[in-house]
Formats: sequence, C-alpha cells, structure tokens
Amino acid sequence: MYLAALVFFPFVAGLLSFGAGVLSVQGKQKKGEESPQDDLRDTVAILSTALEFAGMLILAVKAGAGSSYALTIPGVCGFGLSFTLDGFRTLYGCIASFMWMAAAAMSREYLKGHRNRNRFYLFLLWTLGATMGVFLSADLYTTFLFFEIMSFTSYVWVAQEETGPALRAAATYLAVAVIGGLAMLMGIFLLYCQLGTLRMEDIASAAKVCENKNLIYTAGCCMLAGFGAKAGVFPLHIWLPKAHPVAPAPASALLSGILTKTGIYGALILSSCLFFRDPAWGALNLVLGLITMFGGALLAVFSVDLKHTLACSSMSQIGFILTGIGMQGLLGEENALAVHGTFLHMVNHSLIKLVLFLAAGVIYQNAHALNLNEIRGFGRKKPLLAGIFLTGALAISGIPLFGGYVSKTLLHESIVEYGGGPFMKAAEWIFLFSGGLTAAYMTKLFAAIFIEKNPDDSLQEKYDKTKAYMSPLSGAALTVSALLLFVWGLAPRLTMDRAAEYAQGFMGLEESGHSVAYFSGENLKGALISVAIGALVYFLVIRKLLMKPSGKYSGKTYICAWPAWLDLENLIYRPLLLKILPAILGVICRIPDSLPDAAVVFLRKTVYRDSPIPHERPEGNLFTAALGKILNAFQKTANRTWRRKRPVYKDYVHLAAMRGEELRENNLVIERSLSFGLLLFCIGLSLTLFYLILL
Repeated sequence: MYLAALVFFPFVAGLLSFGAGVLSVQGKQKKGEESPQDDLRDTVAILSTALEFAGMLILAVKAGAGSSYALTIPGVCGFGLSFTLDGFRTLYGCIASFMWMAAAAMSREYLKGHRNRNRFYLFLLWTLGATMGVFLSADLYTTFLFFEIMSFTSYVWVAQEETGPALRAAATYLAVAVIGGLAMLMGIFLLYCQLGTLRMEDIASAAKVCENKNLIYTAGCCMLAGFGAKAGVFPLHIWLPKAHPVAPAPASALLSGILTKTGIYGALILSSCLFFRDPAWGALNLVLGLITMFGGALLAVFSVDLKHTLACSSMSQIGFILTGIGMQGLLGEENALAVHGTFLHMVNHSLIKLVLFLAAGVIYQNAHALNLNEIRGFGRKKPLLAGIFLTGALAISGIPLFGGYVSKTLLHESIVEYGGGPFMKAAEWIFLFSGGLTAAYMTKLFAAIFIEKNPDDSLQEKYDKTKAYMSPLSGAALTVSALLLFVWGLAPRLTMDRAAEYAQGFMGLEESGHSVAYFSGENLKGALISVAIGALVYFLVIRKLLMKPSGKYSGKTYICAWPAWLDLENLIYRPLLLKILPAILGVICRIPDSLPDAAVVFLRKTVYRDSPIPHERPEGNLFTAALGKILNAFQKTANRTWRRKRPVYKDYVHLAAMRGEELRENNLVIERSLSFGLLLFCIGLSLTLFYLILL
C-alpha cells in the first residue's frame, strides 16, 4: 500500500486543502487580507507535500535495502492500474516530491493577495498525485491515464491569473496536450493490437518476435508525438514559451523542472523497452534533440523577458536530454556514457529550473515586472539572491565544478565516442555551440539583474532600499534548493555517479562502463570551447546588436530582434488548425453530403417529375376558403342593403387564411414548449391515477 498512498494521498490532501480554504471565503476577507483559514489551507498544502517527500524517502531507503514494491489495481477500464518501483522511479519520485515541497512553500508568499488561491492549491496537489502516478507506472495504460490527468490539472496553473495572455497560453497548452494525448492513445492501441501487452517489462521481448515492424514504428512515432508534446520537443514546443511567463513562478518551476520530464520519461520507455538499442530510432531522437537544443537556445538569446528566457532555456535543455536518448540507440551495447549523461542531465535540469524559476518569482513579486529593462539592477545589493541565481546559472551553463558540467561532459563524450562522418561532427559542434548560447543568455540575465544599474535612477534607488524581499519560508526553500544543487555537483563521484548507477537499470544498462575523468584536459576543452563561444555571443551579438540607445534615459536597453512573424503558433498551427484544415475537410465532407441531394433533385426533374396540381390553393385550406367565401357573400349582401352608404370591402378569404396560419403557428409553438409537454404529462398521470383508483 506504500505505492497506493504515494499516488492517491495528494488527491485527498488537495480536497482537504480546498476545504480549509473555503472556510476563509465565508468571512469575505478583503483582497490580500489573511485569515486563520488561509494559514490552515497553506499549512495543509505544505505539510502534504512534505509528507509525500518523507514517504518517498522512506520508500527509497527500503528499496535500497532490497525491498521490492509492486501494485496492481484490477478492473479499471478493463486493463487495471499497475505501479512498480526501481532505481530510476525511486530517484525521480524523490526529486518530484522535493520540488513540490519547495514550490508549495514559495507559493505561500508568492500568491498572497491573488485570487483563486484555493483552486491553485487544489490543482497543485492533484497534479502531484498525477505526476507520481506517471513516474511509478508499470504499464503504458497507467502511464497514459495519469499523463492525461496531469495535463488537465496543470492546465489550471497556466490559466490561474485569468488574463488575456494567460487564457490564450492555457488554450494552446491544452490543445497541444489533447492532440498529443490522442496521438499517444492511437499508438497504444496499435501497440496493444500487435504485442498483446502494455507492461513495460514485457514490451521488449514481445517486440522482438513481432513480424510487422512497420506498424511498431508507427505506434512508436504516435507515442513519441504525445510524449514529445509534453516535453516541449520541436515542433510541438509552442506551448512552452507561452505558458511559463504567464503561470505563477512556483508553477513554472514545476512545469519546466518536472512536467517536461514526464514526457522524457515516456521517450525513455520507448527507447529502453520498445526500441531497445535501435540505431534508426536513436537517429530520429538525435535529430529532434539537436533541432530542439539549438532552437531553444537561439530563442533564449533573443528574449528580453526573464521567465520567457528560462522557458526557452528549458526547451534547449530538453534537446540536450533527447540527444542523449538518441545516442543510447546509436551506441548500442556501449551506451553507458549516454545513459548516465541522459539521467544526470534530467536531474540537473529539474533542480536548476527549480532554483531559477523560484528566484524569478522573488524578483517578480517585488518588481512586478519581468522585462529585463524594468527589473535591471534589482539584485545589485542582494547577495543571497545573487548567490542562489548564480548557482543555477553556472550549473546550466556547464561550468566546471557544477552539476551541469558533468552531465554535459558525459553527453559530449558519447557523441565523440560514437565517431562517424560529417553528420556526427556537425552534431558535436551544434552541441558545443548550443552550450555556448546557454552561457551567453545566462550571462545576460545575471548581468542585467545583479550587475548593471537601472537607467531610471529613482527605480534603482527603490530597488536598493528593498531589504525584506522574501519571507523566511521562501528564503529557506530557495536556499535549500540551491545548496542541494551545489552539493550535488561538487562531488560527482560520490553523488552523481552513484545516482546514475542506481537508475541505469531502467534504461537497460547492466554494466557502468569505464569511468570518466571529468576534469581531464580533453573534457575541460569541450567546456572551454562552449564558454568561449558564449563570451563571443554575449559581447559581439547581445551587447552590440541586441541593445540600443535608450531614448528616455542614458545608456542602452535590451531589445527583442526576433521577427514576430516567426511565431510558429500564429504562422502555422493556428491558421492550419483553425482555418486551412477545417476549410479543406469541409469541402471534402460536402462532396458526399451533396451527392444524395443532387441525386434526389435529378430524379425529381426526370423520372419522378412532379405533376401539376389542377386545383392547388395559393393560400389557406379548404376550411378557410369556405369560411372566407361565406363572409364575402355576407359582406356583399350588407353593402347592397343596410351598408349602401358606408360599404366595406375586405377579402375574407385572405384574412381567414392569414388567421388560420397564425393559429397554426401558435399551436406549434405551444406543442413544442416544455410547459405543454409537462401539462400533457400531468393530464396523463392524473388519468392514470384516476383509472387505478377506479380499479
């Protein structure tokens, strides 16, 4: 029942937190005013995430001691639910629950004064349960079910502020999630039809004996589209740069750090189970990874919004991870470096984005802005915040002595170890250049916020006087997260290598392979090349081309030179899905819809031609015509006798026809109304009861 508690406890806790929050509504507190019920709601949410983290740690200790855990709940939609635990699932369950605990602690201060906080905490905890369900799933049906629950519950995070941009970004996020989910479901149907199983431990052996390999690849591509949509893989990344800037910062940290990893988790299932060490599948992942890696880094260089830059950075880092997945397939049995590098960069990116997005939340809740020109100089006299942000910036840039350097070194070494022709050489340089772009845009962020002065002297003075810029609880959450990230990368042999060895079984690796001298001259060379590229891009491109003189203040301001028309959502997806595709499908559907009508018209004009009615009435019916003629005769007689001086001339045939048509329409309206139906029902019921009484 340990696994059941870890998955379903957050759903119960969400209801408890929401119930505590509802009590505060009864007091009709003013906006921003706290009540004991508000404290209770926040406390329930934070304690629930802490209990989840503690439970996951206890389970990790027991699993490390040799205990095995599995759970099957039969009868759910015919397939049942299956959960299990191994090294990879244990570590990522611990990371996810820790990040939720830190985000919940930060939310206490960040959401103060915001509307709909009860809703936010409810879906915060429900998404935790869904995410744990994904990471602990033992079959693809369970993965899909909780994957879709997670997509719908996390949608609320993006739409939380209910502004125009937030609702638009939420709609994009939901559309990508739904379309990706449908593609994934189709892949699962095809896979189950061919293999007869969805259990991860059985898929590999069943796929080996399957004769229809083309259908297996089709199913794999459908599922990769679904998982890639959540991970933010090109070209399904369009939701990611839009959703992160509008979501609350704690939610952005989880969207970037954990929810994208559920998509990577699915991609790992495909590469480690269905296409185990398949070079063709590895090449597909490598190409997608390189495009995503470079594209995200390029977008981040051009961005001038703090959270938008971090969101594009997440897209780029997902590309690094997907590159590692691709190298696992290409290297085959010699893929230990790629396996370790993939897992470690997943962990690094999760912890890094937790630190950076929470730090961005601190900046936003004080400056109420995210544009670099507006928040410029905010952190000049805030050493704690600067140290926290710098830890994340150095780690994600791959600077030696930080965790990102170790994982990127392993990924780079896997590319070098594979060798190959011009394509692999180009892949290596795209890898190094993307790393350089990462260093460039993180340098831009740190310099703008913590080194440069704001052109507006009065605003800079206000920033310098801001002392209590975060609560003790938020400060503790940020500091602990940054320290964990720093210690994690400080001693890679004791921490990172052991964690990778503990998780490698999930990716089918039994032997760890040769050890890597992380700080050898050859490995440091790759990091130094990326740093040099980053310095050139920062000084020659960002400082020279992406900054212009300010018209209002002295100095330069950051500009976004990325062409607006290159927004793929507005350029391709929305016109394609909302205009072009519906128009094409409408024309296609009208053809079979119009054929029967055309056939009927043709037959009525030829074989079944209508014969003319000899005495067809222009209006009215037989009764109105007869009544009208009688009244006309009466009128004629009156005009000749007592109305000779004031005769009246009316066409009573026409008037009777009009009155009859009016009565017919009124009767139709009455007969079609709900009141008339209820009246008839009551009459019928009364007659039935009367009949029963008489009997």
